Amino acid sequence: MIRDYIKNDGNSLTILQSVQEAYGYLPFQAVEHLSEKIGIPLGKMYGIATFYAQFKFHQRGTYIIQICDGTACHVKGSMLLEEFITQELGIHSGETTRDTLFSLEKVACFGCCAIAPVVFINKDVYGNLTPAKLRKILNKYRKKEKKE
Repeated sequence: MIRDYIKNDGNSLTILQSVQEAYGYLPFQAVEHLSEKIGIPLGKMYGIATFYAQFKFHQRGTYIIQICDGTACHVKGSMLLEEFITQELGIHSGETTRDTLFSLEKVACFGCCAIAPVVFINKDVYGNLTPAKLRKILNKYRKKEKKE
C-alpha cells in the first residue's frame, strides 16, 4: 500500500483515509510509520488529519451510534436518547465502551426530520425513537455480537 504513495504529498489525505479504513481509526504508530516511509513530516500528517472531522484518533466501537441533534430531533427528544445511552452504556459523545462494542457521536443533522428523533447505528437508520425503543435496538446489537 505504501509504495503507491511514496513522495507524493498530494496523496497524504488518501493514504490517511486508507489507514483509517484498515484500522477504524488512525493509530499513532501507523501515522508515524507512514510519515517516515512517504517522506511527509509527522506534524504535517497530523495537521491534515486534524483538519478533517472524518478522522478519528482512538479505537471506535464495532457499532457507531450517531444521534442527530438537529433542530427537529432536539425538539423531539434527542437529548433524552443521549441521556439514556449514557446511563445504559456508560459513555458520552466521543467515547467508546470498554468492550469496544459501541461508540457514541452527536451529529448536527441527518436530514431525516420527518422521523425525528433519529439515530444511525453504522448504516442502519432508526426514527421516531424513545428510550424504550432504543433499549430494544441496543439489545438486538448485543445479541448479534454474542452470536458471532
